[in-house]
Parts: sequence; C-alpha cells; structure tokens
Amino acid sequence: MVATPIGNLGDLSRRAEDVLKSVQIVAAEDTRRTAVLLQHIGHRAPELLSVHEHNEDSATPELIARLQAGASIALVSDAGTPLINDPGFTLVSAAYEAGISVVPIPGASSLTTFLSVCPLPCQPFQFVGFLPPKGAAKEKFLADCLTEPHATLFLESPKRIHATLSAIAQRSERPIMIGRELTKQFETFLYGTATEVLNALGDESRGEFIGLISAQSGSDSGISRDAKAVLQILLKELKPAQAAKLGAQICGMKKSQMYELALWLEEE
Repeated sequence: MVATPIGNLGDLSRRAEDVLKSVQIVAAEDTRRTAVLLQHIGHRAPELLSVHEHNEDSATPELIARLQAGASIALVSDAGTPLINDPGFTLVSAAYEAGISVVPIPGASSLTTFLSVCPLPCQPFQFVGFLPPKGAAKEKFLADCLTEPHATLFLESPKRIHATLSAIAQRSERPIMIGRELTKQFETFLYGTATEVLNALGDESRGEFIGLISAQSGSDSGISRDAKAVLQILLKELKPAQAAKLGAQICGMKKSQMYELALWLEEE
C-alpha cells in the first residue's frame, strides 16, 4: 500500500520509489496519473493495472490469484494514502483472508498534512469524507456533526464548498478551517467562523477542499450526543435545573455538568 504525493511530486518517499520500481504490478486508481508519477521517477512499470471504485470488486479475485502465484503488487490511489477515502478496502480485506502479507509504505495524506498546520482545537476528531451533496441530506448531516463535541474533518468539492460554508454559518459560530491545493503552488488555508471564511474565499473555488469544524469548547465539551438529545426533550417540559437533575439520572452524569449544558442549550 504505497502513499503517493497529494500535489508536490517531491514528497514521494525514497522507500515508496524503491517499492514502485521493484514490484511486478502497479495497481492504480488512475493509470494516467500514475504513469506521470512513474515517469517522474524514471520508471516504467512492467504492468500497470486499473483498480478503482467501479471495478475493484471484479478486479480483486484476479489480483489475489496473481499474488498467490508469486507476484508482488503495489496499490496506489490518485494521490495520498490508499484506503483513506480511496479504493483498496476490498483488495486489502481479500488479501488478509488469503493470508497474503499487506505492507504499508507511509507518506503523504491530505488529512495529516492539513491537521499539521491547523490552529484550531482538533483533538479528538472524526473524519467523514465527502459531505452529502444534496441540500436536505447535507443539512441533517451537518446538524449531527455540530451536535458532537469533537472536531469534524471533511472533504468538499469546489462546486459545493460555498453552499457548505453557508449551511455551517446558518447553524454555528464554531471556528472552522478550510484548505485547498495542498502542497501545490496555490496552496491556501483560511480559518475563522464559517461566515468569515466564506467572505475570505470569495468566488475562488479551484481545487478539492478539505475542511475542519473545530472541537467544541466550554461547557459543551465532552458531552455525548445522547445526553444532549435527552436534555433537549426534557427542556421542552421542564426548567433547566429540573431537566438537568432528571437528565443526570438518566445518563449517569454529574448534575452540575448537565445543568451547564442545559443552560447552553437554552441560549442556543
């Protein structure tokens, strides 16, 4: 499993280069892009096969058979680390089931690259991949994300980034950060509230985006979604102090912590 550059070809590791030059087969998400990478390192693969989300199920049995016959295969995605929002899971699972060694060759990843320069609270975080493309589904998904106390790391297309930022702005003032063109010439990072980021972005939407909704701070930190849901129901019928007392009993939490959350929910 070979990680490849997410933009700057100089980020390919020496070990990754050595592996790509030594295997009999390079299985690539996009053979055209991988051919450019191989040309960069002065290598022409003995065999370059296409393995992507639409043919991975059908290609896997053949690749497993080739591996069992003694071939060595390097799997690469378009950019970054295989399986991280990229194809490869079916092949890796089948390899383990067949007793075939699976070796990680670490390297670039848009997730770790982005997090390494993020000035916002981002521990712990959940990675959700690309957000739902349509309005209603996206609204519900973002609402759930904003209910969580931890940070949410997501990907977004240039066509939908403005709508996504607008949807976040309507629901929350939690700080966010977005990045695009990572490791490339026009690499850009913006952070602030969703409204501030949207204004700073303007009409610019080139490149795939990665974004982070920061971890919650203050009295809301460390509260589970279930506890919030319980309190939201109780607050419809009870005052904050009463709701907190009953909610603490239901959820097995401290009354003081539930009361602080109840006050925060009332303000929201």
